[in-house]
Amino acid sequence: MSKFDRGIKIAPSILSADFANFGKECEAIEAQGCDWVHVDVMDGHFVPNITFGPQTCAAIRPHVKTVMDVHLMIAPVDPYIEAFAKAGADVITAHVEAGPHLDRTLQAIRAAGAKAGVALNPATPAESIEYVLDRIDLICVMTVNPGFGGQSFIHAMVPKVRRLREMIGDRPIHIEIDGGVTPETAPLVAAAGADVLVAGSAVFKGGSVSNPQAYGTNIKAIRDAANAAMRAKAA
Repeated sequence: MSKFDRGIKIAPSILSADFANFGKECEAIEAQGCDWVHVDVMDGHFVPNITFGPQTCAAIRPHVKTVMDVHLMIAPVDPYIEAFAKAGADVITAHVEAGPHLDRTLQAIRAAGAKAGVALNPATPAESIEYVLDRIDLICVMTVNPGFGGQSFIHAMVPKVRRLREMIGDRPIHIEIDGGVTPETAPLVAAAGADVLVAGSAVFKGGSVSNPQAYGTNIKAIRDAANAAMRAKAA
C-alpha cells in the first residue's frame, strides 16, 4: 500500500460484480478509476450469506493492481488469517465479535504481513476498540447490517464515524464505510471523517465488462460528492 493519506478512496465491492467474470471486473473498475478493490468474505454463520474463500482471492489477485481490501465476515476468524494473507490480501478486516481476543487477532493479521482492519457492526460501539487503536490500520464502519448488498444506509452511524475520527487523533488509521454508499450518503460520512468508501451496487449498476464506462461514471459521482463535502467542511 502507498503512503498514508486521508484523501477519498473509492473501493468497489465485488459482491455486486459478475461472479463469472471476477478477473475482468477487477480490471474494469481499476481502469475506470477505483482506488481499492473490496472483497466481501461471508461464511453463512457469522452473517446470513455465503460468498467465497481464499482460493477466489488468490485467483483475482493477479487482476488487482491497486489494494486488495479483504473484509472477513466469518467466525472464528483467526484460523483463516494466514490463508487470506497468502492469497494476497493487502488489508484484512475482522469483526469485533469474530473471536474472543481482538488484540490477538489484530496482531496475527499484522504478523501475516497485511494491514489490520477491524469492523464495527451497527450495534457495536466505537468504544469497543478504544484500547486496541495502536494495533489498527483501518476501521470499517458497517452502515448496514452485514450479509447482503443493496441495503439502505443507516443514518445513525454518522455520529459514530465522527466519534471514531476523534478517537483516532493523529494515528494513521483509515475510516472505511461499508453499506449503502451512494452520491447522496457519501458526503455525510466524508464530512464526518471517513476516507475509504465501499460501494457495490452504486458502482456496478448500469455497467458490465463490455460497458465499463458506467463504472467510471458511478465512481466519479461518489468521489465528487464526497470531495465536495470535504471542501465545504474545510471552508
